[in-house]
Amino acid sequence: MAGIFGSPKNKRRHSETRMPLLFLIRLLHAQLPLRVADPEDIRAVAVLLATGLIEAEIKALDSTGRYAAPRAATVIRIKEDGFAELAKMWDARIREEGTG
Repeated sequence: MAGIFGSPKNKRRHSETRMPLLFLIRLLHAQLPLRVADPEDIRAVAVLLATGLIEAEIKALDSTGRYAAPRAATVIRIKEDGFAELAKMWDARIREEGTG
């Protein structure tokens, strides 16, 4: 029997959901402001920015047409809601591991 993320489509959706949160954990240990150029990191920044967990700027470089894909982002800070989300993830991890 396949698990909840058994199909490739569900695995991809699960990965897309977790990736921004994993990036948020990385930000906790980064010196901010942090400039990122990797497309996956920019996507994570866009999600975290849209959900109000971070303050960031996303810019397109050399926009020559009506639309230019973002090519750089700068994370300025983790917002209060971002720290709250990190705390929830930490609490969930502690519950999963048990108290010893």
